[in-house]
Amino acid sequence: MLLQRIASPLFLSAALWASAAHAQTAAAPVVADNAWARASVTGQKATGAFMRLTASSATRLVRAESAAAGVTEIHEMKMDGDVMKMRAIAGLDLPAGQAVELKPGGYHVMLMDLKAPLAQGTQVPLTLVFQDAQGAQSQLSLQVPVQAKMPSHAPMHGAAHQH
Repeated sequence: MLLQRIASPLFLSAALWASAAHAQTAAAPVVADNAWARASVTGQKATGAFMRLTASSATRLVRAESAAAGVTEIHEMKMDGDVMKMRAIAGLDLPAGQAVELKPGGYHVMLMDLKAPLAQGTQVPLTLVFQDAQGAQSQLSLQVPVQAKMPSHAPMHGAAHQH
């Protein structure tokens, strides 16, 4: 009887531990590839962060946070007649299994009120907050490399880029 009283709590503890370990190793709901942030110079108060996001199931990017900036927002740039306009958006839909590009001239994460210039060759902390169809939120924390220009491994799919 004593053995049964001791064994039951131990078994329950082991089962809970295994369950927690499984939850930690489950696939992340969103994967970020080719992330980078544009380097800034002294006096520059804003810059952008870019990447390709792929969600395993339909989800929405609802917020971004960074200790490097006083304000971090999700933005879109698009043509309005003959004028390119940039604006903050409430969120960005990520369809299941489809890569969504955050790139210069399109969707991106805007880092504003920079606390210090972002120097090329450093990294900037960035946390992306997602919400699934049931309303559950998840986070993806990144250390994003700072570059002077788009890395050659981060193609702008479908974008004409001319100078």
